Amino acid sequence: MKPPHLPGQKEPTSPRKASFTQVAKAVFFSFIGVRKLRDYESDISKITPLQAVVAGFVGVVVLIAGLLWVVSIVTK
Repeated sequence: MKPPHLPGQKEPTSPRKASFTQVAKAVFFSFIGVRKLRDYESDISKITPLQAVVAGFVGVVVLIAGLLWVVSIVTK
């Protein structure tokens, strides 16, 4: 049951979820290890754990595929 809404108070809103590009950008910067504190705090408030895990997994797959591609080109 929700608490009653009192006059003069703002209606509580649910936190906004991060977009795909925001999550991808956060994961990219976490891979290279640099991020501004302001952006980090914004990421924490918007990115859900599920988004972070999925984006991290996709990032690892892309990184490994890229490394394999570079190695195959170099070894030819």
